[in-house]
Amino acid sequence: MPRPLLPSISALTAFESAGRHLSFSRAAAELHLTQGAISRQIRQLEESLGLDLFERVNQRVFLTDDGRRYLKDVQAILADLARATQQVMADAGAGGVLNLAVLPTFATRWLMPRLPGFLADYPGVTVNFAVRLEPFSFADDALDAAVHHGEATWPGAVCERLCGESVYPVASPAFVERHGVAAPADLADAPLLHQSTRPTAWRDWFERMGVEAPAPYRGARFDQFAMSAEAAVAGLGVALVPRFLVEDELRTGRLSVLFDEPLTSGTAYWFVYPEAKAGSGLVRAFGDWLKREAA
Repeated sequence: MPRPLLPSISALTAFESAGRHLSFSRAAAELHLTQGAISRQIRQLEESLGLDLFERVNQRVFLTDDGRRYLKDVQAILADLARATQQVMADAGAGGVLNLAVLPTFATRWLMPRLPGFLADYPGVTVNFAVRLEPFSFADDALDAAVHHGEATWPGAVCERLCGESVYPVASPAFVERHGVAAPADLADAPLLHQSTRPTAWRDWFERMGVEAPAPYRGARFDQFAMSAEAAVAGLGVALVPRFLVEDELRTGRLSVLFDEPLTSGTAYWFVYPEAKAGSGLVRAFGDWLKREAA
């Protein structure tokens, strides 16, 4: 077969740096080359492509339309190559690699403390983590599986239920003493800490308790449960969080469950993987382990 047209990595790297900076001199400094070397690399690249990537105007350079399109593709290719290189170096001699998308608080508060148990059963396996807050396309992202909260709707993927979600009102002992919290109605005028992904949680909790709250949406909002939990530890208010995400704070007394009256939503945590990975032994093993731990 004829050899495809493949520019050298050095030429692509020189072009990417010069295109990003719109400066041959800054590219030369970044790559520890001379400006003349950068110019030669880019000239050779342009000659091999048969088109101009830059316009030269009054000792300044600008990307042509072709150059802008090519730069975007080259940056993606170099990023993929860097990830592949790092991956193969990290995985040398390993017993398998699982690239997992996670929710940050779930990963740090629940998954990480339990992960040594899985790795003890599967020595040599490497688990890599990437944060993803929303569903994504497995076809466009080099990930094997994900832990997802919400509904079991993910096109082209299998969703296996891990557990439901029940949130409890928690606060620091100092906060409870300061505000004299003794009954659910006492929280109606207390500072409330909200989870931005569960905007109606406090309203729903008050309705479940039969409490009329004048302003159930008032209070600070946080993107992650870890942040709202830390705010509650600091005495900034009362947070509604799943108990399994604040186990350490409850055990040490930094937080306490004010009322054992949870709010249970219709959503759940799911182990999700693309249909093409259904036959992967490592994905199956990790999913089965997750479900046992969640149970």
